[in-house]
Order: sequence, then structure tokens, then C-alpha cells
Amino acid sequence: MPEPLRVTVPLRVRYGECDAQGIVFNAHYVAWMDVANTELWRAAVGSYTALSADHGVDVVVAEVAVRYRAPARFDEELQLDTWFDAIGSTSMTARCDVRRGEELLAEGTVRYVMVETAGWTKTPVPSALRVALGHAP
Repeated sequence: MPEPLRVTVPLRVRYGECDAQGIVFNAHYVAWMDVANTELWRAAVGSYTALSADHGVDVVVAEVAVRYRAPARFDEELQLDTWFDAIGSTSMTARCDVRRGEELLAEGTVRYVMVETAGWTKTPVPSALRVALGHAP
């Protein structure tokens, strides 16, 4: 089986993302995961909007989890490493690791459910998307 498509997105922590203690506020990690996953879709199919335009499908978030291991602070340079760890029949789980150099700061998952855009009902993940994401059927 081929390796899943992986994307690394560089990010510099902005002042407004930090709390009163000077540490990145926890909710920003979820927003960063969304940024990284958007870039993953861009690498796989050209853009996130291509899901609906070219494939007639979209994804909705069903579950998000983050495990915090070490704090990030203002002006630090981070890397967001993301890939689809698992693709089921109608759902898919993206994994995102937030690193400062080699140090793992946070690891998160986002479980998406595939829906068709005509009626927003659950639908199987198209084979073309599986292939584009490195999860050939």
C-alpha cells in the first residue's frame, strides 16, 4: 500500500494567539489543524473547493481531539505535519502533529464524514480521493 500523502505547513506563532501567560491558547491548535488540512486538500486535489466542484462531495467535522505535550510561545517557528491516517467507507481521520523542530508539542486528529453536496447526506469516499490521498482502494 502506498504511503499516505503528507504535507508540512510552516507557522510562526502570532502574539494574538497567546494567553496571559505567554503560551499559545489551546483553541488555536484546532484552527492550525484546519489550516494544515486545507493545505493537504490543496496538495491532493488542487484546492478544498475542488471537492465539491470536481467530485460533488464535501466533508463535515464529526470529531476533534488534541493532546498537548509542551507549550508553544510567541514568535516561535512551528511545523504542522498532516496526513490522513485512516479512511473508512464514509469517514476519514486526519492526523496533525505540531512540532518545534523535532519536539512534538501537540498531536491532534480530526474525523470528517464525507457528504454529497446535492443533499448533504453521508456518502462513500470516492475512489479518486482515496488515490489522491495515498490510500488506494
